[in-house]
Amino acid sequence: MILLCGIPSEPPIAMVAKALEERGARYVFFNQRQFANAAISFEILNGSPTGSLQIDGVSYRLEDIVGVYTRLMDYRRLPELDGAPEGSDLYRYCAALNDVLARWSEICAARVVNRMAPMGSNSSKPYQAQLIRRYGFYVPATLITNSPEAVLAFRERHKRIIYKSISGVRSIVQTFEDADIARFPALRWCPTQFQQYVEGYDVRVHVVGEKVFATKINSTATDYRYARTQAGEAAELTAMEIPDNVAQGCINLAAGLGLAFAGIDLKFAPEGEVYCFEVNPSPGYSYFEANSGQPIAQAVADYLIGAA
Repeated sequence: MILLCGIPSEPPIAMVAKALEERGARYVFFNQRQFANAAISFEILNGSPTGSLQIDGVSYRLEDIVGVYTRLMDYRRLPELDGAPEGSDLYRYCAALNDVLARWSEICAARVVNRMAPMGSNSSKPYQAQLIRRYGFYVPATLITNSPEAVLAFRERHKRIIYKSISGVRSIVQTFEDADIARFPALRWCPTQFQQYVEGYDVRVHVVGEKVFATKINSTATDYRYARTQAGEAAELTAMEIPDNVAQGCINLAAGLGLAFAGIDLKFAPEGEVYCFEVNPSPGYSYFEANSGQPIAQAVADYLIGAA
């Protein structure tokens, strides 16, 4: 049995559910918004967790779960907790349920996409960049600072630079312009990551186990995810083949980070260098699948049932 954890209407998890149905695979959905109708308990016996998960009055043995796909949101932002005090029974129950579910998924024998511990590297872009470099990819020259003088010196050295957040929280990548100098007072209170701008074309690579799906992005925007705002038109996405050594490097990188499923952001520079910007441990792949036609959801479903 496969366990899906998240909001059923969210495209990435809904597409995996559909792929499982097409394969005749049995699955159960933990709808995070209906946490009040769920319960979980487990204990460790002979070195292995054993217990049960109850959803809408039906009990499932945790030992029967062979695959877990989790896209849980921060439970503190659930609409069902809106206005609920942190000390209330409802809030405490939701927190405890999510905590126990997360702890079980870290130690269970099932194939988990993805466990929380390896996902942690994405919480610090500078730390993850050091790991990326070990797998043969180039990493852009980077400056993390709250010093306006350092930023100007960095731009003088690299001519064109971009900036984005240091954390794993999504931010819009922007090109640093003269107009941004007026925002330097805020920089004093918020260290920011600046990087050299790398010429070339963007490629998003999704790795599922040892399967690789590469998508080429054609856009003049600094951040193609916001191409309509930055460039006036949406980015064009097409499936592409990448060199075997780059594909293997992506497989090795995902495995090295402990990720069964990863979205890897690359840029192919004109001189042949392949830069890696970051590795997303919970990729919103549905946007890429919808535009490129690649069967990423099917690959995730295959991985979960052990057919990869």
